[in-house]
Amino acid sequence: MNYKKFSFLLASLSMVQCFDSFAYDIEFNGSSKKVIEIPADKNTGLEYIYVAYNVSEINEIKLSGINGTVIDVSRYSNLGGGYAEELPYTLNGNEITLTQPEGNMGYIIRDSSGTFCFWIVDYSSMPLNLTGIVMTEEQDCESTRIRITGKGEEIHYYTIDGRQSILSRDIKISYETLQWNTQDESFDIITCEKTVNAISDPVLLNPPLYCNTVVNVEGDRFLKAWGEYEEIESVTFAPNAVGVNSKAEQTNITDSEEPSNMIKGDSDGLGGSAPADITFYGYTTDAVMHTEWQMASDADFEYIIYRFNEKDVSYSFLEEGTYYMRFIGSNADGSCEAIGDTYTISIGASDLRIPNAFSPNNDGVNDVWKVGYRSLLEFKCWIFDSKGNQLFSFDDPSLGWDGTYRGKTVNPGVYYYVIQALGADGKKYKRSGDINILNYKKYGNSTGGAEELE
Repeated sequence: MNYKKFSFLLASLSMVQCFDSFAYDIEFNGSSKKVIEIPADKNTGLEYIYVAYNVSEINEIKLSGINGTVIDVSRYSNLGGGYAEELPYTLNGNEITLTQPEGNMGYIIRDSSGTFCFWIVDYSSMPLNLTGIVMTEEQDCESTRIRITGKGEEIHYYTIDGRQSILSRDIKISYETLQWNTQDESFDIITCEKTVNAISDPVLLNPPLYCNTVVNVEGDRFLKAWGEYEEIESVTFAPNAVGVNSKAEQTNITDSEEPSNMIKGDSDGLGGSAPADITFYGYTTDAVMHTEWQMASDADFEYIIYRFNEKDVSYSFLEEGTYYMRFIGSNADGSCEAIGDTYTISIGASDLRIPNAFSPNNDGVNDVWKVGYRSLLEFKCWIFDSKGNQLFSFDDPSLGWDGTYRGKTVNPGVYYYVIQALGADGKKYKRSGDINILNYKKYGNSTGGAEELE
């Protein structure tokens, strides 16, 4: 080798640029199918990558549009432009002709106005041929591993400085799996698509297979451009992955129905005042064979209180404390497990607060005498007048007395209550005291006055 010439080439190529304003018109003669032109990334030093169906069919390449004096024409391999070899060429006016080009090589044309570099891929040396799709023996719980048999290795080309790059075949892989639909609260079948550069072993499908499905592989983009097509379909694959979802609903009290006199706890989530009746719903993908709801006293579930094997569980929380619930699903042999969201249920300590006055004048303010309460499992209240007559009683702490007796509003004055209650924490309440009905304007009962008690 002429090392002086090599040093000159290496130095000059380090400054190679493909100017947007400088490009040849290129023509491939003899090819049975159109040569595909792909613009190259600027950092490759190349202007284009050309993919030929079969380079041996091409008898010549013509490049026209020379703007100055031709300096040299050379070709390089995977070693990079620094090892380029000069090529013979024919110059006719502003047109260069190269005969019998070689595939999987790079070409450099330099004239006095710039440098034009490109790479030619010989597709016939690395065609796509799909013969089968199988699931690999080794699978994990986060993805599905398949093997595509046949030919379809990576298509490589080399930059001016000898760096290997990949020209994607854009092989399309499609399959069905399941995806959680929040609005419908169900796992719905969706179609997933994945594009790969080439056939590799294994191909990872993520999201994985959550349901029975057929995998389809088609490509590549070059065959499609030439009107040819490779497509193959697998047998039906069983799901290898498991997925779960869940929800929780407090069935005895909703946010919109929560009594105004209930004393709120520290948490705005599930629970609050006992009894808290909550239903937990579990949803699973097709491969889930075993399910379990776990209730624990700690967020890490190291201390599990109860286990429920049903998908849907209704439970009444009666005791003060913080509880944690989660839903788990696993496959037949227990090798894959999916864990749903953790629900925190906080049941506050019992509490009873009793007001001593109200004004039942139907003005929308303090019209009903109600206790403030939280986590009372048992409750009973009696209302008496000053003579010991029972005017009213109720056993639901969310209710109260509207100041009436036999449908009519009683007179202002002092009345009395007796309360017996039991808290979720075991605390017993025995309370009694007076209720002051304040002076107010009466707004029409049937007699125009208050009820006189016997």
